[in-house]
Amino acid sequence: MTRKIDPRRFPRFEDKRVVDAHMDRLDTRGLSRRDFLALASAGAVLGAFGATMGLPNVALADPSGKLAFLTAFYRNEYNLIADKAFENATRTFGLPYTVVDGQFDSQLQLTQFEQQVAAGTQSAIFNLADGSAIRRISKIAGENQIYVGNVWDSLPWFTPFEASDYYTLYAVPEEFAAHKAVTEVLLKTITEKFGGGDVIGVTGVPGNWTDIARSRGRDAAFRDYPKTRLVGELPGRWNREDALKATEDLLTRNRNVVGVVAQNDDVAQGAIAAIRAVGLKPGEDIFVVGADGTSAGARSIARGEQLATSANSPAFVAGLFTARIYDVTHGWKPRAPERMQNWRSLIATKANIDGYIARFVDNNGVEPFDYRKMSKVLHPDNWDPQVDLYPLDIDRHWEGIPRPASFVYPAAYLEARKNGEWEAVTQEYADHYKIKFDGPSPNSKA
Repeated sequence: MTRKIDPRRFPRFEDKRVVDAHMDRLDTRGLSRRDFLALASAGAVLGAFGATMGLPNVALADPSGKLAFLTAFYRNEYNLIADKAFENATRTFGLPYTVVDGQFDSQLQLTQFEQQVAAGTQSAIFNLADGSAIRRISKIAGENQIYVGNVWDSLPWFTPFEASDYYTLYAVPEEFAAHKAVTEVLLKTITEKFGGGDVIGVTGVPGNWTDIARSRGRDAAFRDYPKTRLVGELPGRWNREDALKATEDLLTRNRNVVGVVAQNDDVAQGAIAAIRAVGLKPGEDIFVVGADGTSAGARSIARGEQLATSANSPAFVAGLFTARIYDVTHGWKPRAPERMQNWRSLIATKANIDGYIARFVDNNGVEPFDYRKMSKVLHPDNWDPQVDLYPLDIDRHWEGIPRPASFVYPAAYLEARKNGEWEAVTQEYADHYKIKFDGPSPNSKA
């Protein structure tokens, strides 16, 4: 039998006590009374009242609801900087914010996300310990209408298209090209200084997509420098302590090392400490390169201890994903090529590190990006990605990782490649890229 609702039984929303009582009973975290009443159009009131009457699951979601950054590990500097940047970016957009440490445990991250969902968090950005949980995470997100984004690691060949529109963005630097370029700086230097020589690799977490992609880029660089050779590698697990131990071990096994390719700047700092511990000078006896562009890495390049890094800026990650969450919760819908994106890293060396430090490290509190200008909702005509941002090519991204027999290319992705949307989006982002990543902060005084 159809259940009828008698309008005479509607709550009296002109009464402040009635509004407060209903806000307590409904899922209205983050909503002010004014917001609640603004939402109470005829349809919204029916829906909200239906929830109090035991009718099916009705929730009022505030587009300024809390954003959570669920990081795989809070042990390295990149994530510490990213946390601070997310705090600043979310404040700029008026979003409450929290950070959660996954402690290198993918199952723990899944549990933490479920806890955030239960607590009313309305969006989440992941830096995953590994990709194993992303399928379940995206399913929970869709079921609960929570927008999520993911940076760095993922389940190979799993795309947001296989989930729902609530998995709004997977974005990473183009790691193969970036780490290849950084390694080439190293190999060119040791070829010129020593005539070539032995190089060791201190990697990240084995099996992690970022580690695989960076290793592929590293290995490709050696093809053009035949007088150099990779003589050994061990995992540094993205942190200084493990990297120091791995480097010590590799230096003991290999007596003629002149170069170290570290998979990130925290690993590079551990390698530098190990080099000093054996009585050698980083930047003279052994050259070290890293990735990510952390504060310690940048300062180390300025001192001449580290040779280069592929600078990504944790602040850009915070700005990109916070702006995306703001936009999709305010009615903007991404096109297929905007669901998966790459950005181009800056190869930072002694020649250009001073400008990078001035903008991203010792900036006296001047934010390195105009976060609000990254938003297409707030700046529909003059939005600016503020980095070279472009659609992600699925085949290039997972090159070197076997494609599952069951994998089917997403229909929306294929259609975008076929109908010209891919090229149009690529050109559009290039045209809007005005505030250059290698220039001064848009917030600095002229």
